[in-house]
Amino acid sequence: MAIVMRLIQTFQPSKRAEFMDLEKKFADLEKKAILPRGQRMTPVAAHEPGNTLIWEGCFQDLLDAQKALRLFETNDDHVALFDQQGPLIENAWVEFYETLDF
Repeated sequence: MAIVMRLIQTFQPSKRAEFMDLEKKFADLEKKAILPRGQRMTPVAAHEPGNTLIWEGCFQDLLDAQKALRLFETNDDHVALFDQQGPLIENAWVEFYETLDF
């Protein structure tokens, strides 16, 4: 059973450029294989407002997704970037989805 994990963050609309500049640095850590790779999206027409960033990654199972979350919490590079980005975030949550194979 594959799992899709989504990290959803709404950020201060007036800080969009600053937020996205920091997000590019998270993406660089993924490119260097320091963090799990995912795709980033912002809403064009969706339930969530335009000042939302969605990071989405696919994992073999729920345990692998949980390991990724722990890595985000413990990796020094990630923690340092999040310390800068955190004050710009208004709300954040995590969602897990089971992929269906039919």
